Amino acid sequence: MIDTGDTAWMLVATALVMLMTPGLGLFYGGLVRQKNVLGTIMQSFISLGVISVVWVLYGYSLAFGGDTHGLIGTFQWLGLKGVGLDAGPYSDRIPHLLFCAFQLMFAIITPALITGAFAERMKFSAFLLFTVLWSTLVYLPVCHWVWGGGWLGKLGALDFAGGTVIHINSGVAALVAAVIIGRRTGYGAQPFYPHNLPMTVLGAALLWFGWFGFNAGSALASNGTAVLAFFTTQVATGTAALSWVLTEKLVRGKPTTLGAASGAVAGLVAITPGAGFVGSTAAILIGLAAGVVCYLAIFLKEKLGYDDALDVVAVHGVGGLWGALATGLFASAGATGLFFGNPRQLWVQLVAALSAMAYSALATSAILLALKHTVGLRVTEEEELQGLDLSLHDETGYSIN
Repeated sequence: MIDTGDTAWMLVATALVMLMTPGLGLFYGGLVRQKNVLGTIMQSFISLGVISVVWVLYGYSLAFGGDTHGLIGTFQWLGLKGVGLDAGPYSDRIPHLLFCAFQLMFAIITPALITGAFAERMKFSAFLLFTVLWSTLVYLPVCHWVWGGGWLGKLGALDFAGGTVIHINSGVAALVAAVIIGRRTGYGAQPFYPHNLPMTVLGAALLWFGWFGFNAGSALASNGTAVLAFFTTQVATGTAALSWVLTEKLVRGKPTTLGAASGAVAGLVAITPGAGFVGSTAAILIGLAAGVVCYLAIFLKEKLGYDDALDVVAVHGVGGLWGALATGLFASAGATGLFFGNPRQLWVQLVAALSAMAYSALATSAILLALKHTVGLRVTEEEELQGLDLSLHDETGYSIN
């Protein structure tokens, strides 16, 4: 029977996850130069519209509707036919449509995460096409593999709220996008400073707030697992913010506000796959390592030469990978990891992570190369120098009289 308490909680959790995408827009928007603030925010905000349509027409059905050889769903819920107010197959305590809505919010933010890698240089038309194609060809299959009855779920992969489906998936796509789209004009020859760090901190705070719905909501009920996920999310996030700034102090001499915000996001990413499976002490260890590892991963782009504008690869890709493997180490609630007598779980986590990475890399490359040789990916150099706000949207973020 439908439980009103669980339904109420999941309505709130769904709204919290929805808030994360505009929060991401502010987080990213403050990090770019002033002339690109609206263009950057727009990419996150418009994803709320684009993916909502895709999800209703076919996205939910292909992710969660039945199973085809463990690889993709079926068309049984095309246009959400049969998805109503009765309980569905994924929870007997909340309406099926509510579960669909909750998962929609995950589908929205995932392609929006990738935008940080190609910030300040992608055509808006190409971005819209990429968002539809990537969501269809990459997100939906990987989501089905893990959560929709696909082969990784059957293998026993643990991903409580999206470490593999969302963060590893988008982090790898971000690396591919940064390489194929190329560096920003002037990259390496001139500094690119964030234009509004208070905006970025506000965005990080909204992400942190919304993440309680992201992780605790993945229990799909108002129960002890939700409480555990809520608490481990807080602990890991705070620890990661602290460890990031301490590492920053050791490496560069001074802790920064941007470092604290970035560390918090790294902690949120890292705890996501294990939030409902690990205890409080493990959450501290996961967050502690996330702050250090993700900070150090930022230096990879300097060594390898790619222009991941807003460090999506370091925070989401590396953080998601660490979180997935850490779940295989520390899982102790509802499932067990290596440190609790089940070494196989770590192996399964590694297989799941590598599979998602390989598929995302190949499929994202194919999508971007196809767009590059048809509609084109980048704005002109003149438009890039002018800024995306004016050249693509004919508006400015700030007006000083």
